[in-house]
Amino acid sequence: MSKLGNLGARLHRGEVGYDFVGNRKIWYSLSILITITAIVGLAVRGLNMGIEFQGGAVFNTPKTSVSVAQAQEYAEEASGHDAIVQKLGSGDDAKLRIQVSGIDTSQADKVSAELAEKLNVNENDVTGELVGPSWGEQIANKAWQGLGIFLVLVVIYLAIAFEWRMALAAFVALIHDITITVGIYALVGFEVTPGTVIGLLTILGYSLYDTVVVFDSLKEQTKDITKQTRWTYSDVANRSINSTLVRSINTTVVALLPVAGLLFIGGGFLGAGMLNDISLSLFVGLAAGAYSSIFIATPLVADLKEREPQMKALKKRVLAKRAQGTAQGEAPEPQVADEYYDDEPEDAAPAVVGPRNQPSSRNRGRGRPSGKRR
Repeated sequence: MSKLGNLGARLHRGEVGYDFVGNRKIWYSLSILITITAIVGLAVRGLNMGIEFQGGAVFNTPKTSVSVAQAQEYAEEASGHDAIVQKLGSGDDAKLRIQVSGIDTSQADKVSAELAEKLNVNENDVTGELVGPSWGEQIANKAWQGLGIFLVLVVIYLAIAFEWRMALAAFVALIHDITITVGIYALVGFEVTPGTVIGLLTILGYSLYDTVVVFDSLKEQTKDITKQTRWTYSDVANRSINSTLVRSINTTVVALLPVAGLLFIGGGFLGAGMLNDISLSLFVGLAAGAYSSIFIATPLVADLKEREPQMKALKKRVLAKRAQGTAQGEAPEPQVADEYYDDEPEDAAPAVVGPRNQPSSRNRGRGRPSGKRR
């Protein structure tokens, strides 16, 4: 078995682990800092909206030896607006795609003529396409409507399948992912296109999937948790994160590799800038989604659950039992777990936090839910 596979098995059995929930204040602080940075970037720099959202024109030129930087300067001088230039093809002589925002039909004809003159090409060979802002506005409105409906349905589903605290935590994690992704777009200055909107909506499903995997494990392992006095809800929540940690890492890495290829190789090295609009949103969103499911959603559920009277009483009993064991000279009751049922041999490795997985049906009911070993 590979080292990563062996680590995953040990994490799942509870032989090793990291106290994610215990250090939740660190993760909360880090997320707040990143979110504030994203919001400041969005407020100061704003989003670089593509012509699909604010209107403009796209000019395609024949092959020319003029550089991208020089063509951008020509386009901005001719139009008086910002321009984005992309090279179509390779070599010194390549076609250019020049995008100019905020111009109408009369301005487009003038810009086309000036571009042909400065690029030293035939005016009839420069083709232009106008994009009205109303189309982009419709796309943006539909995207916001889709996002709102998605979030409402997610909250309802999670409240029914799990409970309202998990639904609230998942909602906060999704808003966290959206804010960071949009803020990164503002800071980097990449153009926002319909492809960006598609990428943004796509990452929400991935983030939710990763969160639900942890929640499902948490729901299973906290059944009848108040009937024992060895582990708090936070202990079991931490065990749920550790038991699914390697799975989350594997799925995130596998998802990020092709997206990284689009962003860094396709958009960066090969110069296919049109790939950046969707690949950046996917890359940042996937990474933020994996982070939020581990460091935000589950610790937040533990915080909310331990506000309940039953969980407060459980935590008080657990801490009292651990303190009593320490006072009697026994080894302090660790914030680790063996199992809810004492069916395993004495030398079985203890879990780090939380109970082991429930035993098979043939063993269920034979052990004791709590208490000392026989």
